[in-house]
Amino acid sequence: MPSHHYTPDNSTVHSEMARKTDVPSLYYGEPRKFDPTFRGPICNRSCTDLFCCVIFVIVILGYIALGTVAWLQGDPRKVIYPTDSYGQFCGQKGTPNAKKSTLFYFNILKCANPAVLINLQCPTTQMCVSKCPDKFSTYTDVQLQYQITAAPWDYYRQFCKPGFNNPTKPIAQVLRDEDCPSMIVPSRPFLQRCFPDFITQNGTLTVAKRTHFKDALDTARSVTELRDAANGITGLVDAKEVGMKIVEDYAASWNWILIGLVMALVVSLIFILLLRFTAGLLLWFTIIAVILVIAYGIWHCYLEFSLLRQQPGADVTIVDIGFQTDVMVYLQLSQTWLIFLIALGTIEASILIILIFLRRRVRVAIALLREGSKAVSYIMTTLFYPIITFLLLAVCSSYFAVTSVFLASSGDAIYKVMAAEPNCMYANKTCNPETFNKTNVSKACPGAQCTFAFYGGETPYHRYLFILQLSNLLIFLWLVNFTIALGQCTLAGAFASYYWARRKPQDIPPCPLFSSFSRAIRYHTGSLAFGALILAVVQMARIILEYLDSKLKGANNVAARFVLCCLKCCFWCLERFVKFMNRNAYIMIAIYGKGFCMSARDAFCLLMRNVVRVAVLDRVTDFLLFLGKVLIAGSVGVIAFFFFTHKMPIFQEEVPTLHYYWVPLLTVIFGSYLIAHGFFSVYAMCVDTLFLCFCEDLERNDGSSEKPFLMSAGLHSILRKTDHH
Repeated sequence: MPSHHYTPDNSTVHSEMARKTDVPSLYYGEPRKFDPTFRGPICNRSCTDLFCCVIFVIVILGYIALGTVAWLQGDPRKVIYPTDSYGQFCGQKGTPNAKKSTLFYFNILKCANPAVLINLQCPTTQMCVSKCPDKFSTYTDVQLQYQITAAPWDYYRQFCKPGFNNPTKPIAQVLRDEDCPSMIVPSRPFLQRCFPDFITQNGTLTVAKRTHFKDALDTARSVTELRDAANGITGLVDAKEVGMKIVEDYAASWNWILIGLVMALVVSLIFILLLRFTAGLLLWFTIIAVILVIAYGIWHCYLEFSLLRQQPGADVTIVDIGFQTDVMVYLQLSQTWLIFLIALGTIEASILIILIFLRRRVRVAIALLREGSKAVSYIMTTLFYPIITFLLLAVCSSYFAVTSVFLASSGDAIYKVMAAEPNCMYANKTCNPETFNKTNVSKACPGAQCTFAFYGGETPYHRYLFILQLSNLLIFLWLVNFTIALGQCTLAGAFASYYWARRKPQDIPPCPLFSSFSRAIRYHTGSLAFGALILAVVQMARIILEYLDSKLKGANNVAARFVLCCLKCCFWCLERFVKFMNRNAYIMIAIYGKGFCMSARDAFCLLMRNVVRVAVLDRVTDFLLFLGKVLIAGSVGVIAFFFFTHKMPIFQEEVPTLHYYWVPLLTVIFGSYLIAHGFFSVYAMCVDTLFLCFCEDLERNDGSSEKPFLMSAGLHSILRKTDHH
């Protein structure tokens, strides 16, 4: 069987040797010398970064222990069900509140904002009810009507404390003891809580068509006071309605969404198979197709903008109309199409500039992708490895979410003194509802009550609950980055075994993907965990900075905001750099089996010694693959758009009735992009691995019969061109 490696002539050898002296090795380390025993990734190995591996295993065991403790201490019912002033769940089966699933606030005017309401920190009595009130009424009115008929009281008492049945009790004492609410207003349940039923009529906010009402003390109150007490609730209610419609749209179109995603899967596979045989033609077709599609979008946006600019009322800005649940409202504004026009024009200009100034490098990158497609065709199982990564990430995400919920719901019910008078010395003090009536609090503070406040505790576990949540987040980031690192190292090992095979495909080891996965797990868990930890710490710092930024948004401290913005920018750049270095370090680990630090150093020096080639391949190749993803997602999205908007006469009767056609459309487009990204990420890893192997091959060998190149003649001629451009 003839050998497939490339042996250049003497002139080529001399030019290669001359090239190696172009960049001083003093700055980027010495090029590697020829090693006749080197056989690529299938060489003798030993465990690397063993200390980090031990720490990683201990952390995983500790994470399992943390989840177990959280599961034992936590109670998700505290998140699912609202809790009344007595610490009892509303709507829980097997309790007196089984048929009372909604929480009712005695005096919602005491609740300053919706965050207080949702977090159960409103300083008023809260109790579970079977339904929300549907009319205006006050305790004073009920007392007067009780002398004539008991019907109003029978309705009103269902919102009083259980067991209270004394409508003749003086109003002052009822309000002091909070036996009953001073008034009730028409409400509807939202998030299992009763909120005023706000309705805007002719631009005026109303509740049951009323703008004013009276409280128990016969004081005139305005509906705007209810709005201020529950500020933002109307927006939340609208969001709930939109959410319900979105759920209905998913229920009606899930099968068509699935068909669209399967179509994206098939198109991606066909694209990759065609890439094997017609890489140049297909990629140039992709580039031209994307340019034409964006050009059509620019033309369409210009037509819409020109038409709307002449129509009255279409010049209203997006800021003026605010948030609207109906997307079509925005499409009737000329400003919307102008924004689309500018965005598409910028994208089109950027693509054309890249193609004009990097046309030679684009041709080189296309040729390298053609070479990479050969490696993928020999190891087709690599195309499906992203499924394993996705499953592992799903497990990590699910465990993190469940642990977070159980940690958040840990603790016992904490009761605090709720005083009717503002100067009570016992206000907000912890109390025990069973012994509260025997204390002196009620004498010192008339009308004070011991009501449920929140869930917590005084044990070390509860005191460090916030630290445990931060630990949960950090370990989650560590595991996610380790999973991604494992996938990158596995794919790099498989493609490196292809490159270093002297005869392709005869010398490619059997099951290269499984062998590479086994090597990564057995020998390099510590190294992968080390790199993942560095990235997780940087990401954790970015999350903390984002949290601080959200807290400082309302502050007027310009200097603090400026410093925070600079830190966010620096850490974003640091994260990108760490990701780039980690990726190349994992490739070197797959090839040589060294530790993380040494592999990262070798990768950095190797890249710097070939900085011209890095500039050619890294961004340009990513750009071409990105265009492929856009083409696949866009083509499937266009078909979905014509289908869901009833523009396909053949499928008119099959199209489901939807509230928002953009719900399944965006789902199909986003899902198609993720599917294409999964396949193309394998290609990107293949190209990066082949590139580093090529650079290693040039430094180890000179193309002579004693030290032959392992690259193909095509790959050698491709990458040699970058030295002359």
